[in-house]
Amino acid sequence: MNVVVSTHQGVLYNEEVDYVVVHSDTDGEYACLKDHVPVISVMDTGYIKLVKGKDEFYVVIQSGIFEFKDNLAQVLVQEAMIGKTYESAKSHLLSIRQERLERNRKESTDFTKMEQELRENIKTTKAGSL
Repeated sequence: MNVVVSTHQGVLYNEEVDYVVVHSDTDGEYACLKDHVPVISVMDTGYIKLVKGKDEFYVVIQSGIFEFKDNLAQVLVQEAMIGKTYESAKSHLLSIRQERLERNRKESTDFTKMEQELRENIKTTKAGSL
């Protein structure tokens, strides 16, 4: 069976695997093997365990949709990170999210500062007044 994991930034994973285990924090867990009946489910947070021979990989999911049909598992997610263990994938995703949050806070602070400077300059130069 083939598994394709995609985010808005592109394809994160596209490979053949033996089976997948889908785990959603709110809806529980189920597995899909080759020739499984079609399935579609919404995932809030959770992970997908990808098993290929003796190798296991984990894709930690943040808000997504899982669909399995004709031996093709398609996963469309808002955010995801892949790792050899669940813990490594989750910690990497959390660190990236934290970095993004800090960057957004800084940009927001910078924007607020620039807006204040612009208002002061308009007031000082009396721009817009006759």
